[in-house]
Amino acid sequence: MQEILFLEPIFKEMIWGGNRLGTDFGYDIPGENTGECWAISGHKNGDCKIKNGAYAGTTLSTLYKEHKELFGNCGGDEFPLLVKIIDAKQDLSIQVHPDDAYANEHENGSFGKTECWYILDCDPGAKIVVGHNAKDKEELKQMIDEHRFLDLIRVRDIKKGDFFQIEPGTVHAIKAGTLILETQQSSDVTYRLYDYDRLQDGKPRQLHIAQSLDVIGCPYEENTASRSTKALTNGELETMVSCKFYTVEKITLTGEETFVQTEPYTMMSVIEGSGTVQGVAVTKGDHFILPSGMGEYKIDGNLTIMKSYIG
Repeated sequence: MQEILFLEPIFKEMIWGGNRLGTDFGYDIPGENTGECWAISGHKNGDCKIKNGAYAGTTLSTLYKEHKELFGNCGGDEFPLLVKIIDAKQDLSIQVHPDDAYANEHENGSFGKTECWYILDCDPGAKIVVGHNAKDKEELKQMIDEHRFLDLIRVRDIKKGDFFQIEPGTVHAIKAGTLILETQQSSDVTYRLYDYDRLQDGKPRQLHIAQSLDVIGCPYEENTASRSTKALTNGELETMVSCKFYTVEKITLTGEETFVQTEPYTMMSVIEGSGTVQGVAVTKGDHFILPSGMGEYKIDGNLTIMKSYIG
């Protein structure tokens, strides 16, 4: 039987971060402005270490390169996905991400950044930004030049349990009072359109207007992907999204359930409750990988797990 690989999270302090990664998840956070938990990551800017078993202390990037058999012998030198928890105490910048082609050419061979958000929790009345109102690139440039960002952006109400797929080229922003789980391509490329004229270390944070104009899709096309739910014996499995980079599912259980691994490897994050996976105790805030060859496996308990895998 394959050993489950538990990851040691990495934390990032941000100008907009808070303390909910400590208060809600019990993590030992570095400070009161901790914005991100890189929970499953092999990216050079936050390379998680395995914290148990034969590979304890090994970074995920090293394990992916040197033990392909654990990952179904998938191609590529870099672990392709990244799972984060984001605590937005204040608004994040209005931003956009490039696709693979643009990032490869302009960002030293980086992956692009397709991402998705599951709203773990949010304050009453919380909102996010997804999309824009410019009809073409000319109007987009004019609205940016004139700082008409409130006219440009599409602001949406949110509630706990909402889900959003954010394609490259989509103007977006997580806003204050929001706690999300983000599944994304393993990329750290963000182009800022506007940052509310905030200062960091006495200086405005860098904007990336030229790159943003290059990559923003005009006009904005609404993502219409729909969720689907499958009843289980003791819970349900909800498919949140399935795209060429990842599939994300939510498993909600009130007892034991048997699953079969059909993907090369499986990433899991416990977002509520506790239980066991193949008899191994797991609880809220745990993040782990089921390596290739798990076959049939059992999850038991009263818990909610976000599951993701490639393709």
